Amino acid sequence: MKALFTRWVERYFYAPDPFQRLVSLLLAPLGALYCALMRRRFHSTQVLPSPIPVISIGNLTVGGSGKTPLVTALAQRYDKVAVVLRGYGRKSRGLRVVRDKSGVLCDVRQSGDEAMIYAQKLPQAIVIVSEDRRAGIARAAALGCKAVFLDDGYGKHQIEKLDLLIEVESENGRCLPAGPFRERLWEGKAARWVREGEDFERVTEIIGAKAQMSLVTAIARPERLEPFLPEVAGRHYFPDHHFFTRAELEGILRKDGSDALLVTYKDYVKMRHFNLPTALLDLTLKLDPKLTAEVDAYIAVASTRNFHA
Repeated sequence: MKALFTRWVERYFYAPDPFQRLVSLLLAPLGALYCALMRRRFHSTQVLPSPIPVISIGNLTVGGSGKTPLVTALAQRYDKVAVVLRGYGRKSRGLRVVRDKSGVLCDVRQSGDEAMIYAQKLPQAIVIVSEDRRAGIARAAALGCKAVFLDDGYGKHQIEKLDLLIEVESENGRCLPAGPFRERLWEGKAARWVREGEDFERVTEIIGAKAQMSLVTAIARPERLEPFLPEVAGRHYFPDHHFFTRAELEGILRKDGSDALLVTYKDYVKMRHFNLPTALLDLTLKLDPKLTAEVDAYIAVASTRNFHA
């Protein structure tokens, strides 16, 4: 039931049918009020200096937009770097260092799936989860990091940072709860739009492909995977950040008669300990040199400013 509701909400936000458009219209006054409150919050927030350069990768809407692969592609270019994120779906609270120079320090239930992706894909980085992003940034600086990549940080207006905003297309342009928008690009807010096909290209490969595979995924808006999928025996969608059980995965293999589960890296980090047959739909990004040059320039200038502060 939860999975069906999640899928209904995703369609309502991004590709509404006539009934969902009516629901959105009825909720439009609440959406306008929500956005007005977010606008007021932005204009009443004081920006505080960051101890080291911070680059935020975010978007204006709820749901998946490809932040994790973009953070990974940017952060892997640097040494002495940290990734700081909230850690949605984790079974812990407060600030946790997920990875430091010695290796991974906790399991995926304590870190959350996205943080564990960074911990596995960025061996040179410090990975920190914290509801308080400023505390996470301060810890990164204390651990010797020279820059921080902030996952989903646009709304943290009090943090001095370079904002990169991934453009997400939606047929519903309203604010919550009438639409998917958490915020707008407010007047007076400097941000750099990042667009697929201009600033990055997706590169996918299937590692360990088998003849008969079942797609199993717990990501937001799983229809985003469709252009990259081979023919599969079945599609099994779970709510975003869902923690799988061995029984439900073994049941899918039996039901579909599959040789392997086809999963994203976000799913893989939560099921690899089961040692079930899996094939990995791995996604990387090829970045435009203009984007990386802008990030390099920001880090260089901000590092000089922070050094003299």
